[in-house]
Amino acid sequence: MNKTLFALILSSLVCSVGTAQAQDLDLDGGTTKKKKKEFKVKIDQEVKEVTKGLYAKSTVGGAAYVLSLSNSIYPGVVLGMGVGKDFYDTQNFSAAWEVNFLQGVHNGAYYEQQADAGCSQLGNCIQGDLRTFSLVGSAEASWYVAKRFGFGVRGGAGIMFVPLLMDRTFYDTEVVAQEWGGIASQVHSAPHPVGMGGFTFEYYTKLAHFSVGLDVDANFVVGLGNPGDLGISGNGYLKYTF
Repeated sequence: MNKTLFALILSSLVCSVGTAQAQDLDLDGGTTKKKKKEFKVKIDQEVKEVTKGLYAKSTVGGAAYVLSLSNSIYPGVVLGMGVGKDFYDTQNFSAAWEVNFLQGVHNGAYYEQQADAGCSQLGNCIQGDLRTFSLVGSAEASWYVAKRFGFGVRGGAGIMFVPLLMDRTFYDTEVVAQEWGGIASQVHSAPHPVGMGGFTFEYYTKLAHFSVGLDVDANFVVGLGNPGDLGISGNGYLKYTF
């Protein structure tokens, strides 16, 4: 009888210890799972798929002048490289500065045709085909209507150079002296201030650090024609954010 009672008491103690250990394991396991879940949620909240900051930008597009030189300078190609940085960034809004070097390539009317049209009197003579080189600084503000798509406004200023491409002696003796009545073009003699404003559209791709977009700008160039000319450009771009 005593042996039987002792065996029952011992069995009860063993079962109690086993149950307690099992409960401890479940509690520890539940706590560990909860911590892992909270850590995962925290990581998901902190990770941003869209990268912003310092970036490099390459552009290609076209431009046309629509005022005094619209009949002398034909629409052409624009190529550019630039750098910039998002200096203010929130979930739905960002602001950035940007500096771009742009080169435009345009065909133009023959200088004889311009002379027949009276370019000397109008102050709109150019050498014909030309290249433009511009250095422009700008600032832009963008709003994000979706996680990967944004649109914004931009404005800035800079300087443009339109170098003489033909031989200087031929230009002075044949073009200016004979065709333009001795009145040289002011377009090729000095740099020209530029003021610009426009819109930008950007899509952040799923490739890390890369985005693509479109800049549509109006550029007024002082001294490109008399008193200046308005250029309209549309440039697609590829941006890499470091």
